[in-house]
Amino acid sequence: MVYSGERLNGNQEQEWWVEQWLDLLQKYRFKKRLERGRNYARQGNVLTIRFEDKKVLATVQGSEDKPYELSIWLDAFSNEDWQYVVNTLSEQALHSAKLLAGEMPTNIEDVFAANGLRLFPFSLQEVRSRCSCPDKANPCKHIIAVYHLLGDRFGEDPFLLFQLRGRSKEEIIAALREKRADVSDSLPSQPSEEPPQAVASSPPLRIEQFWTYDEALDPSLVVITPPPTQETVLDVLGPIPVLSQTGNASLAQTAALEQLRGYFQEVYQTVSQTAVTQAMATPEGDSGSG
Repeated sequence: MVYSGERLNGNQEQEWWVEQWLDLLQKYRFKKRLERGRNYARQGNVLTIRFEDKKVLATVQGSEDKPYELSIWLDAFSNEDWQYVVNTLSEQALHSAKLLAGEMPTNIEDVFAANGLRLFPFSLQEVRSRCSCPDKANPCKHIIAVYHLLGDRFGEDPFLLFQLRGRSKEEIIAALREKRADVSDSLPSQPSEEPPQAVASSPPLRIEQFWTYDEALDPSLVVITPPPTQETVLDVLGPIPVLSQTGNASLAQTAALEQLRGYFQEVYQTVSQTAVTQAMATPEGDSGSG
């Protein structure tokens, strides 16, 4: 796979996994070298980029006539590590669907973290690289230029990140399909011959008996106590808001309201006493044993 060395498109919105890859460069302390490498990428000095197995091989035109050759790679996961990752991916259909659609799931790192791994490098020091230029610093500006363009490649195909960790797109897809086939084969192919058990039906609901309860309540559940204060509901509600059209109550209206309030208080006390009497009453037919 050869990359033509097109200029970076600074106006195009980048995918989150591309930004996470490029964010590692922002932590690089040699800012001048970082800027020179970015300019190399923008000016088309990166001639070719190709992925071979688990490495990125590239050629970059520098100050010499002959382009420099460089390689970039990550620490690959073992076969056992990838087996655990595929098992976790197969259990989450949404992850598999997004990857097959060419999109990186936002919480893909959770899959790797669940198996003690990390897809993205934690720091720039975890990115291995080598360049044929005489610059002893690593990464040099040629590696940084390729590093920027790798972000563009990852935006086009997120599976390239997986390839640097040791698994190609075809291998991951084949492993996921095999895993799903194993799950399908484990499912019963024929329905159970046992007839379904009959569900016990409840008696139909009768509206007129909804509030009726014929069983006696446990005496320990019934506690009747006097109100904590002498205030009634009428005291809490306050004066009755009945005024004249002018907004001011006349003496006659005030007297009438006081008389009405006194009547309501008497009714309220009667209702309260009657409720307590009925609650304390012994049902007919019950006889105490003494």
